[in-house]
Amino acid sequence: MAWSTFDSNRNALQGKVICIDPGHGGTAETDSYRVGPTGEREEWINLRVAILLGEMLKLAGAEVILTRTTDTFIPLADRSKIALENKADLFVSIHHNATADPKVNFPIVYFHGSAEENRASVDFGEMVAQKLVKHLFKGKGPYSLVSDYTIFSSSGASVLRGTYGIPGIIGEATFFTSPKEEKKLRIPDYNNKEASAYYEAIISFFESSEVSKISEKEDPSRVVPFEVFQEADRMKPEAKMWKSNFLKGKKLLKKGGEARLVEAFDLLTLSARSFPDSYVAKECHELRLEILRRQGKTEAVEMEEKRIRFFTPDPNRWNHCNLIW
Repeated sequence: MAWSTFDSNRNALQGKVICIDPGHGGTAETDSYRVGPTGEREEWINLRVAILLGEMLKLAGAEVILTRTTDTFIPLADRSKIALENKADLFVSIHHNATADPKVNFPIVYFHGSAEENRASVDFGEMVAQKLVKHLFKGKGPYSLVSDYTIFSSSGASVLRGTYGIPGIIGEATFFTSPKEEKKLRIPDYNNKEASAYYEAIISFFESSEVSKISEKEDPSRVVPFEVFQEADRMKPEAKMWKSNFLKGKKLLKKGGEARLVEAFDLLTLSARSFPDSYVAKECHELRLEILRRQGKTEAVEMEEKRIRFFTPDPNRWNHCNLIW
């Protein structure tokens, strides 16, 4: 990012407290799946980007709080506590993703709870996702903006649950399990591009004409949990079938017939379970909904409608923010 950009934004964040949470840390000896093909670990990348982002935000006048500044383990509850004790105006948890399919690479951004209740985080998450596409994918390609309940179906992500009430997101900018991406993620200039994406999103969020509200959170049990593959399971070979299962299920649905509908439903369900935050997962649920309607399953239809509405928002539903490319 050009220094002229920082000059123009100097003091734009004056008085704002921003908590940056570099995900994980100190886990090299306790897990084997947060590592790229040639050994680059997620927690190292997260920290590099977080430090760069922190410096940018300070130049814009913000008070910056990092939950960690070295490769050390910080309990999840302590990360939330740091944000709350410092009365943060924004919480940004920086992560990078992993999957069994080395061809996969796109941004995923999570907000906590229901999109209808946590509108400020949805607005901010949309800005982050678009800026990540702009800076890291040349403005082209898919992204996913979803509730953390899509991956942690019973209670969401700890750091977002613990900071609920503060606009906040978890950003998974890219997949370090992509060999090409892992190479890029080792390069300081590329880390700087990612930090710039977050920086621009943060500036845009606070410059918005209206910041949406965060409502009191209702009991999440009103939506029946949709059980999905957890992080380690998503590194298994069967998880690679997420897109082919989606495409096959979609094709069977178009052909019609009761037997094909049943098979299509199973394939779409498997795709959504194996990659619940993919850019096709929302369509998987929408197609499941279509099948349930055809089958006349009223209660299941109602639950699937809620799941889509709460956890996979339509970014055009509210016009509270200016999404700037």
